[in-house]
Amino acid sequence: MDPLRELLACPACGGALASGWHCGGCGKTYGATDGVPDLRHGGDTRTEAVRRFYECAPFPGYGVRDTVASLYARAERSKFAQLLDQAIPADARILEMGCGTGQMSLYLARADRLVIAADLSRSSLLLGQAAARRFGLTRVQFVETDLHSPGVRAGAFDVVYASGVLHHTPNPRVSFARIASLAQPGGIVIVGLYNTFARVPLRLRRFVARLSGYRWIPFDPVLRERHADPARREAWLRDQYRHPEEHRHTVGEVQSWFKENRVEYLRTYPSACLGEAREDLLSAAGDSWNPEEWLAQLGWMRSLGPEGGLFVTVGRRTT
Repeated sequence: MDPLRELLACPACGGALASGWHCGGCGKTYGATDGVPDLRHGGDTRTEAVRRFYECAPFPGYGVRDTVASLYARAERSKFAQLLDQAIPADARILEMGCGTGQMSLYLARADRLVIAADLSRSSLLLGQAAARRFGLTRVQFVETDLHSPGVRAGAFDVVYASGVLHHTPNPRVSFARIASLAQPGGIVIVGLYNTFARVPLRLRRFVARLSGYRWIPFDPVLRERHADPARREAWLRDQYRHPEEHRHTVGEVQSWFKENRVEYLRTYPSACLGEAREDLLSAAGDSWNPEEWLAQLGWMRSLGPEGGLFVTVGRRTT
C-alpha cells in the first residue's frame, strides 16, 4: 500500500482508507479530485467562515519559473525554516496541519521523509499539488481536511507542525488537543501562534486602519516592502487585518496546553529565556521563571511585532 495513504484515515470513524478512497470501517467513500482527497467531515459555522476566507485568496502562490532550487532558497531566508529542517530526521513522517499552499511542506519533503500537507482550503491545496507535480516531489500528499475531524491517522507522526492555524480556530485549546493526539509517543509537536504581547503593534495599526477604512495603515513594514507587488500586499492585508477569527496567547498559556495533553515543553522560538543563544529546536530550554518569560514576551513586541507577532512553541509527546 502507498505509505502516504497509510498515514491518512477516515474523518468520520478513523478507519483505514483503501483504494478508491474507500473506508474499510464505516464504508464511506471520499472524492479525490486532481489527486487531493476531500477528507472533510464538515465544520461549524465559524470554521466554515475561515475556510471561505482562504478559498477567496490562497497565498502564497508559485511563480511560473519557480524550481525546487528557488523554493529551497526562498525558504532558507528564514532562520527558523533552516533550524526546523536540521532538527527533523531524514526518515521522519511529518504532518503539516494548516499548510496553506504547502511551501513549507514541499521544503521539508526531501531525503526519505513522508509529508502530509493538510488544509481546509482546496484552492490553496491545488496550488501546492500542482507545484509538487511540477517539481517532481512524490513524497508529499496534499489533503483537504480540518481539525474537527482530521483525516489523518492518530499517533502516526514523528513531527506534527501547525503554524498560524490554531489561533484561527474557534477554540485553540481544544484544537491543540487534537494536534497533540496526532503525534506518536516521543514525537515532536510544534505550534506557531500569535503572541498576546507581540501582537499589540499590529492591533494598534489595525485600529487605525479600520478608522480610515483601510486607506491608511501606519508603520507596517511588510506592506511597505510589498508596495510594488499588489497581490502579495493584498494577501497580507486580508490575512492580518481582516481575518474573521483570531486569538492571541502567552507562553504560559501554551505551556498549560502542553501539560494537559502530556506533551513535554522544550522551548519557544525565539527563546523565552533572556540571553539564551542556543538554536537547537529540539533541545530543552534552560531554567526560566515566570517574570523572565513575561519580560521576554514584552521584548517580542519589538522583535516580532513588525511582522505580526507569531512565536513558535516546541514540545515532545510523552505518551
